[in-house]
Amino acid sequence: MSTLPVDPAPRSYPPFVSLLRRSARRWGGVGSVVGFEAIEAWLLGNAAAEDDTLPCFEELVWRLVTAGLPLDRASLHVGTLHPQVYGFAWNWNAADGFCDEVKVSEEALQSDAYRRNPLFGVIERGQAYQGRTTDPEAVARHPLMAELAKQGIVEYLALPLRAGGRYHNAATVATAHEGGFSDAQLAALQQVLKLFALHVERQIQRRIAGNVLDTYLGAAAGGRVLDGLIKRGAGEPIRSVIWVSDLRGFTDLSERLSGPDMITLLNAYFGCLAGAVLDQGGEVLKFIGDGLLAVFPFTSFATEQAAAQAALAAAEQACADLERLNAMPPVEIATIEGWHPLRTGIALHDGEVFFGNVGAPARLDFTVIGRAVNAASRVEALSKSLGRAILITETVAARLDRPLDDLGRHPLRGVVQPVAIFSPRPA
Repeated sequence: MSTLPVDPAPRSYPPFVSLLRRSARRWGGVGSVVGFEAIEAWLLGNAAAEDDTLPCFEELVWRLVTAGLPLDRASLHVGTLHPQVYGFAWNWNAADGFCDEVKVSEEALQSDAYRRNPLFGVIERGQAYQGRTTDPEAVARHPLMAELAKQGIVEYLALPLRAGGRYHNAATVATAHEGGFSDAQLAALQQVLKLFALHVERQIQRRIAGNVLDTYLGAAAGGRVLDGLIKRGAGEPIRSVIWVSDLRGFTDLSERLSGPDMITLLNAYFGCLAGAVLDQGGEVLKFIGDGLLAVFPFTSFATEQAAAQAALAAAEQACADLERLNAMPPVEIATIEGWHPLRTGIALHDGEVFFGNVGAPARLDFTVIGRAVNAASRVEALSKSLGRAILITETVAARLDRPLDDLGRHPLRGVVQPVAIFSPRPA
């Protein structure tokens, strides 16, 4: 099901930054005295077993504090490969004890706040930064330094983390200690960060692999593949509401419009449909030309009724979003001649399907197959002749707690008995 944004209070973040997770683990896993040598030994040993950056970075920070580094703030910033996300960051502050994991959207690149931040030079060009909040020139050049001064911070460093990858990752440290960081402390810190950079690069690559799999396969399928479910035939039977949809008049549009215009139009169309599926907790599995295959697995919802309600809510949201698109098209499709209006047909059916790997040994696809998928496709083909955008089979309708129009029983190719079809009542 769709999740609500995480409340960042008592902290605040700019609009292009979203809080994903928060940890407040006061680390007590060491003795009373731990030096930088012990941190290096940890990085060369047990830290290699940690694949999650949040606890790994948080533990590093507390180890540095225990080793005597006068830390008041620290952060880690990494780039990624994602169509909408510029990168991720982990922010620790001694004042509240929280370590936040946040994602940074592509909008950050255009923001003045980012471009005037010392991090900009580190991430974009790999240039280290060291400054004091008592330096008027530093405060005038970087608004962040004025903010840090108000918090009592004396010295701030932003350092590149280089481990041979394609991204300029960075770590920052800040202290309110009157004398700032000593030369010996900074030398020890830089040695620790050289080792930590290797862990960051390893964890980034796993995150990027997950991002790519989620983008191209969907979160559920991507997670299974990343966990090793990659052999042909590997998978599992699942019970689910199945969504099959098609764009009306696609053949005519594809014959009249250029390839780039058709791609632009399909992206706008799928933005409405796939966006609605994801908003309501469904899983988008496949785009086939103008077709969309999605599922609402029963195990992903509190009840089977909740899965059916989410599927119908997604279908109605998709139709509403499509109407808004038709009424107020974005500039990239408004100039395309002869596309208007876009119409869709959506079928909702349920049953057991096989969710797993299908294909040749060297080229697999992760999808759902089964009689229920075939039946859903046959139902969707009725939407044009029945004049309804959303068609619901009897088994799904039985799980919904709202009045529906009964459109009668209809024969489906490959199905022995005619199937009762329902549709939401027009508003």
